[in-house]
Amino acid sequence: MINVLMFGPPGSGKGTQSVTLAEKYNLLHLSTGDMLRAEIAAGTELGQRMEAIMSSGELVPDEVVIEMIAHRIDTTTGKAGFIFDGFPRTVAQAEELQTMLQERNMKIDLMLVLEVNDAELMDRMKKRALVSGRADDADESIINNRIAVYRSKTEPVLEFGHKAGVVSIVDGVGSIDDIFARLCTHIERVI
Repeated sequence: MINVLMFGPPGSGKGTQSVTLAEKYNLLHLSTGDMLRAEIAAGTELGQRMEAIMSSGELVPDEVVIEMIAHRIDTTTGKAGFIFDGFPRTVAQAEELQTMLQERNMKIDLMLVLEVNDAELMDRMKKRALVSGRADDADESIINNRIAVYRSKTEPVLEFGHKAGVVSIVDGVGSIDDIFARLCTHIERVI
């Protein structure tokens, strides 16, 4: 099994590339946002707990997110591994993920880091807003805040990846196909 973390700022293309990489390499695409919504929609016990937390305006605690991921890993068959899309977002989450994987005799094998400059991120999110209708992708102040939060809270996870020796920096600017080819080169070095 291979475990890949897809990492980068908002608008860097993590989601787009994760889906395609998952298809090519028979990996289960794990997007915590999608997983949270699916658990709630399915009315599972975990989903009911998360809905109660979220409806009170609180963030879902890290241990609950890790529990949800562990459940998906434990119940998945027929896949060559997992691609984590935009998770972990903090060093604490990275450490909890690593511990949970070690309990299953697994590890983080690769952290793909999409590097994209802030002007390109802004442009991409504004274009995405036109297609998706997401208001948070159209407002420059919200975009700037999301990038700032990424830089202050999430970027430190890179140091965790460097210490583990799993970081691969990938130029995230260019066509979707060119970026995909660059990402594949790094995955194939690990497989």
